[in-house]
Amino acid sequence: MPDVDAPLDPGRRSFLAKAGAAATVTMATGAIALTTPSTAEAEVGPLSDAARAQASFNLRQSVAQTELNQPLVSHPDNGDETLYADKCGSFTKCLPHDSFGRVNLAAYQTLLTALSTGNPADFANITMGGTNLLTNPQSGLAFDLEGTDGHNLTVPAAPTVAGTQTAAEIVELYWASLLRDVPFDQYPGNSIAVAAAKELTNFPDYTGPRNNFHVTANLLFRGGLGSTFAGETVGPYVSQFMLIPTALGTQPISQQWRVFLPGQDFLTTFSEWLHVQNGGSTGLTAAMDPQVRYPRNGRDLTAFAHVDVLSQAYFVALLALTTMNAPLNPGNPYIGSRTQGGFGTFGGGDFASTINEVASRALKAVWFQKWYVHRRLRPEATSGLVHLIKTGQGSNVSCNLNSTFLNSQAVQQSFSKYGTYLLSQAYPEGCPTHPSYPTGHGTVGGACITVLKFFFNGNFVIPNPVMSSDDGLSLQPYTGSQLTVNGELAKLGHNVSFGHGIHAGIHYRSDTDQSLLLGEAVALGVLRDKAACYHEKFSVTLTKFDGTTTTISN
Repeated sequence: MPDVDAPLDPGRRSFLAKAGAAATVTMATGAIALTTPSTAEAEVGPLSDAARAQASFNLRQSVAQTELNQPLVSHPDNGDETLYADKCGSFTKCLPHDSFGRVNLAAYQTLLTALSTGNPADFANITMGGTNLLTNPQSGLAFDLEGTDGHNLTVPAAPTVAGTQTAAEIVELYWASLLRDVPFDQYPGNSIAVAAAKELTNFPDYTGPRNNFHVTANLLFRGGLGSTFAGETVGPYVSQFMLIPTALGTQPISQQWRVFLPGQDFLTTFSEWLHVQNGGSTGLTAAMDPQVRYPRNGRDLTAFAHVDVLSQAYFVALLALTTMNAPLNPGNPYIGSRTQGGFGTFGGGDFASTINEVASRALKAVWFQKWYVHRRLRPEATSGLVHLIKTGQGSNVSCNLNSTFLNSQAVQQSFSKYGTYLLSQAYPEGCPTHPSYPTGHGTVGGACITVLKFFFNGNFVIPNPVMSSDDGLSLQPYTGSQLTVNGELAKLGHNVSFGHGIHAGIHYRSDTDQSLLLGEAVALGVLRDKAACYHEKFSVTLTKFDGTTTTISN
């Protein structure tokens, strides 16, 4: 059912109201003196300077009051941190661990103390295990003055480490690690991909897409389930927004990438794995292919997501939408105007700046969830538990993992290749030094995609679609079912976040799915507040990830 976008739930506004009353900042602008004689004011406009200042104040106060009036949300966790005394179900990377990979509990408490107090001195006193640093936990305490407060957006509790959903997700990761160098369009004829699809079909809590209840090789590692993320199972695995050549002004963008050479997998020995859990560095780097290529396999996506610049993929998508002359959202107030076009509002300048505007807010919202609510352990840490259990050392940890997963074909095939039960990683350092759930890439993606839907017509069918050749050296025409802007944007979000997650071995599927929805909520909050700031009267409708529509208007 369509809904009219109401103010999203804000949080901590009672604190904001008190803080705002206690602190006033006065700003003055400087001006360069002119040598010409001064003249009477020549300003024209509907409001005097004083009236404009008062209107600006009233608007800000009204928006803040609206946020303050919203009910507070709850933040459930999965209970693993409380359930397991040794914290085997929690994120502990960079803290000191013993020879079995169990975190030093006193060190873990210093982390919890810092998170609980928010005192910068307590963050400075976290007991670390090596030279690598934790990634920006204080970001989760930052405020923004636009959009819903990040602490009043929520996601479901993460799947438990011993649960059946995590079992399905980690099996998927082991299979993905064995398929990194296989081109996506070769999956249907690849024996490993076929075996992966067959095994995942038998996991009832696997939440990836299915065809008539079956996972097929062509559906492996895609987003999309029912009406949520619709369009992702159509067409090539890689989104058109990662393939269609475009330009940044006069600079051509071919969409060919520098990618990793095949066959490079890391953290497959327990000593190396433990060193990295303790915050150490392997001293290794992934070798790059001297030949630039169009993305065509999982390893290519891992290379992109290793060094991409925050909203990069979505800014390039904006450029591609412009290149293909995609129509604007029908609610754009300048459509049909005989006298004006948009620029700073409802035009190119607004499009570009809003993408980056929501990206920074998305990061703060997801960093709160990561550090202050869930602290979900990364897949590489889960695989350490697998290795201990499978090698007869499981009595040294309190986590008991799902037996179907432990005895899976995926785990056994990985052992046959590497000689350990550890999940191979695409990056020498393994996962980043922040908790797994939700993903930063996915939350930024969900926010940026929502902005693009706000400005562009999501039902537009992409003309002349393409797909990469198996060697990544050329683009070939795609002649299958029609591909829409909305479907390819959703696909782009999963391509980026799964590239950094499933294909690299550093995130579970649910990390990405929930983060895209969180990012969408972040963006809708920002767009709602921006709506009150536009002078133009408008009503824009967009389709959300779950297939329902929402309308933003003023």
